[in-house]
Amino acid sequence: MQTDSLLKQSSERGVDLASLRGGTFHHAPINARRAHFDSVTIAVHWVTVVVVLALFATAWLHALAEERHSNLTPLLLQIHRSLGVTVWAVTALRLAWRLTSASLPPFPPQMTALQRATVKLSEYALYALLLGQPVTGMLTTLFGGRPFALFGWQVPQLIARHDVLRDMFHSWHEVGAWTFAILVLGHAGTALFHHFVLRDDVLECMLRR
Repeated sequence: MQTDSLLKQSSERGVDLASLRGGTFHHAPINARRAHFDSVTIAVHWVTVVVVLALFATAWLHALAEERHSNLTPLLLQIHRSLGVTVWAVTALRLAWRLTSASLPPFPPQMTALQRATVKLSEYALYALLLGQPVTGMLTTLFGGRPFALFGWQVPQLIARHDVLRDMFHSWHEVGAWTFAILVLGHAGTALFHHFVLRDDVLECMLRR
């Protein structure tokens, strides 16, 4: 009985010391599996991934075709423009679903407040670019002052040509593209790091339920 009492007192002191050092005592194991995202959020996320990869691919192929004066340049631009409108619509629907009906897992318990703030900031930046990039791209097209193709349809000239505004929106679109690429690589790299190095469930929560 005396031994048990001493062990209990030692354990209590250990917990008190942990709290004094700023540690957090978790009753649940730190690697406990969390709930997944809901099926709609998961599906829309991976659709967005595919469309974004196609956007980067068509942008690169369009730049290459322009350098070589290829006949494929207009077609690649049309595909890129159409994919931009698609990702804008998908993102708008995703945000609407998230704000109304989405089921989101909590942050992993081991994540610090700074890490959580970084994740949130990165996520907001990705949403802003997913919505903003198609807008700057479309404004570049509109201020070009020419008819253009979208989803196989020919759209007539809607705005008079304005070179200054066209160049400004084109510059914003290019800067946004590079920023977007960095954020996407960081987002993907972080998910893979969590999965293969930290071996937690961050990536699993966004996989099929």
